[in-house]
Amino acid sequence: MKKLRFIICLCLLALACEDVITLDLPTEDPRLVIDASIDWFKGTDGSNQDIKLTLTAPYFNSEIPPATGAQVWVTDVSNNTFQFQEEGATGIYRNTTFNPVLEETYTLSIVYNGETYMGEETLKSVASIEYVEQNNNGGFTGNETELKAFYTDPVDEENYNFFEFISDIPAIPSLEVYKDEFTNGNQIFGFYTEEDLATGDIVTIRNYGISEQFYNFMFVLLQQNSEEGGGPFETQPATVRGNCINQTNPDHYPLGYFRASQVDAFIYTVE
Repeated sequence: MKKLRFIICLCLLALACEDVITLDLPTEDPRLVIDASIDWFKGTDGSNQDIKLTLTAPYFNSEIPPATGAQVWVTDVSNNTFQFQEEGATGIYRNTTFNPVLEETYTLSIVYNGETYMGEETLKSVASIEYVEQNNNGGFTGNETELKAFYTDPVDEENYNFFEFISDIPAIPSLEVYKDEFTNGNQIFGFYTEEDLATGDIVTIRNYGISEQFYNFMFVLLQQNSEEGGGPFETQPATVRGNCINQTNPDHYPLGYFRASQVDAFIYTVE
């Protein structure tokens, strides 16, 4: 009987101590978020391009608001202008007549909410993925599936690469950046490991040619994700700003980046 009373008291105490905690998080005016990637996939003419504009929102918001009604265009060094038209009120702006040229420098211009944003980038070439090696006994535990996507780095060039591995596990793609400082002219690989990959799973591997400035941007950004020891509630070791500048009000800087890349894609089926 005493034991029963003790259990009842514990339950009542637990119920009495259950409080809803409301976090008073700091807020600021929304900033423009620029997801502008000119991707020229090998085997295509590169004419179809998308640019996505959104706004920052409080941390616990479940939806990301689109930045609608902007004017968006990209200009090359010959002053050819490619207008991007918004699809509905989605914040996604499209162009179907883009003309990609390797080593061409492009300027992105955005007019949104009375402010003008500009960014500049050079379209970089990329080496093709030649083959993929699979190791079923990888990782620290020896139970992970490892994939190595091999490519040959061009000799006598300074190259930077951005790898994206996309599978259903996990839902968020795995991203890595590489530079050829110690591997110039050699065969090297992009690396991916995942414990839950199974035979028959499809992994899309993309290799992007990128500029040095985008490499530096992504290197800092990736160091702050959870897998590298960072997290949303930790103090950021550095402010990560992209290459787009608010020409009207520099203090109201945007987030995101304007990138231009040749891309090689490889579809791999896990064995």
